[in-house]
Amino acid sequence: MCLFFCWGTKMVSARTASARKAGHSPDPVVRPVDLVHLSHYTLGDTELEREVLQLFQAQSSIYLERLKSAAKAQDWRDAAHTIKGSAKGIGAWRVAETAEVAELARSCPKGKAAVKALNELEQCVEETNSFISSLLSQGSV
Repeated sequence: MCLFFCWGTKMVSARTASARKAGHSPDPVVRPVDLVHLSHYTLGDTELEREVLQLFQAQSSIYLERLKSAAKAQDWRDAAHTIKGSAKGIGAWRVAETAEVAELARSCPKGKAAVKALNELEQCVEETNSFISSLLSQGSV
């Protein structure tokens, strides 16, 4: 059983679909990274914020590659789950949501869902990593 739905042209998790039906936005921030969450997570230590953001950039790239090369459903789910957890740690809510959809997509019998989920996740991670690069280069964190 698939636990995600189509909302327009995007797949979303059951939680997001429910929130949108009720007229609520599930996204607490517009930016790719919730900097308030990150600051709380790192107890305001800006050096730690930089390190955590750099780790996310490196790890997200590694695990996207693992998703692309996953031969087994469990490998796919593990890679997507790792991205989801990393994204939640830094407050990259859209990446976490998209990774959750990807994690569930491979459970479905149709390969199209997994391909679509991977494409959306790649796009979301790219946007987030660009945002992080911008923050790091400006010395904003």
